[in-house]
Amino acid sequence: MKLDHVAVIGGGPGGLYAARLLKLSNPHADIAVYEQSSPDTTFGFGVGLASRTQRNLRQADAPSLDAIVARAYSHEMSMQVGESIARLARGDLLAIARTSLLSVLQEQARDAGVRLEFGGRREPADLDVDLVIASDGINSATRTADSRFGADIATGSGLYLWCGTDFALPSAIFVPVTTEHGTFVAHAYPYAPDRSTFLIETDVDTWTRAGFDATTAATDPTETDEASLRYLEKAFADTLHNHGLIGNRTRWMKFRTVQCRNWSVGNVVLLGDAAHTAHYSIGSGTKLAMEDAIALDAALVAAETVGDALAEYERVRRPAVEHLQQIAVRSEQWWESFPQRMDLPVEQLMVAYMTRAGKVGLERFLESAPDVAWKGIASYGQVAADSEAPIDASRWILARPLEHGDRSFCDRFAPPALREDPSTTVVSVDVESAWNEKATAVVDEARASSTIWLTGSDERDHVLTRLDVAERMMCSTSALVVVEVPTECVPDAVAGLVSARTHLVFVGS
Repeated sequence: MKLDHVAVIGGGPGGLYAARLLKLSNPHADIAVYEQSSPDTTFGFGVGLASRTQRNLRQADAPSLDAIVARAYSHEMSMQVGESIARLARGDLLAIARTSLLSVLQEQARDAGVRLEFGGRREPADLDVDLVIASDGINSATRTADSRFGADIATGSGLYLWCGTDFALPSAIFVPVTTEHGTFVAHAYPYAPDRSTFLIETDVDTWTRAGFDATTAATDPTETDEASLRYLEKAFADTLHNHGLIGNRTRWMKFRTVQCRNWSVGNVVLLGDAAHTAHYSIGSGTKLAMEDAIALDAALVAAETVGDALAEYERVRRPAVEHLQQIAVRSEQWWESFPQRMDLPVEQLMVAYMTRAGKVGLERFLESAPDVAWKGIASYGQVAADSEAPIDASRWILARPLEHGDRSFCDRFAPPALREDPSTTVVSVDVESAWNEKATAVVDEARASSTIWLTGSDERDHVLTRLDVAERMMCSTSALVVVEVPTECVPDAVAGLVSARTHLVFVGS
């Protein structure tokens, strides 16, 4: 399809990347990006680029990825609890300063022939163009102004803030710190030789006890909550090596998950955070926005009309985004409940982290990081980490004996007779989330039971929720917990066993 005029509202990474791709596909078109801020205005610190994202960007436009990689910073990943550290030797993780990423993408857009206009807000109705791409962020004025997009915004229960520091961490790290007020967890990574991103999160009760409800109320939305940063840099002094924390409009927030019934209205289409968000723990919004741009460009190239292209863009892209959002919700809830897992050995905790949302299976983790994965499995199996790893890890895990109170089991398969035992409470779990009020009621009702047998739908999403509910029960009761799963979900059950989400499993038909 031939495009003559395209306007992009929002000069973030997604908008700039979309403009470049569309200009490369439509060399004679007039394509303009309208950004209300100045070219060097940005908020945030580093942006991470995982290996899969890099592959997608290289396939779509290798020159722009090469320019990004040239200014990016490579790092590995680790997790620390107390003095114990688990390291993943991965050299395919990259991060780049958000300012540098914007600069690169601005240069790439200009080189392709895109016009960039800064310092003014444009409204779709004022633009006489073939297509308007609204890439104006999570607070999208375009989306907010038109109810036909059908936006639904859900808010998480935990709180987080973004900040940075003036040195490069040795690797990306997940590290909890417990203060007199409660536990804070940092997700941090280097993105330049002299800079690292620090994202720190906590629960509402800890946040309130630390007095951050008051500091948040007292801080202007355009300023940084300096009191919180001074507190946190003391709490994370060891990880920071006594460096300070740097703010940039840094204040406590709750994560918002944006979903829209429609991604386009007329010739206006939403892209990136304007259309959808996914929790930061499974990847950045930048990744999603740039991958949206790839899908939109492909749809426009193949279609005969703008309407057909926008329908195809949404048809192709929505399932992938919704799948990622589903995973992201699980990951968000896992991090919000992180403190309850801090008694696990760090390698076992790393296994729980990698398999937390069902995106990465245990076998895949074993293939990519055999040393760390096996140490975690060995901790679960109560054998020495230097013992020889089994060829079939799943079978080995399921064959581990269990001592629970005065009961012994030769393996991790629950005997069918256990379900009929008078001391067993059978619970059919029918909840959308393992952490909502309905799930809490299920956990509370089973608190007095000596054995809890969880059953329910065979759909994988329901099985994963069942495992999450089981984990809550294991943390809050002394009961023996059994989770019933269908044959096709045995890999999820195996990951759940190693991650201390259940004691036993029962495999149905």
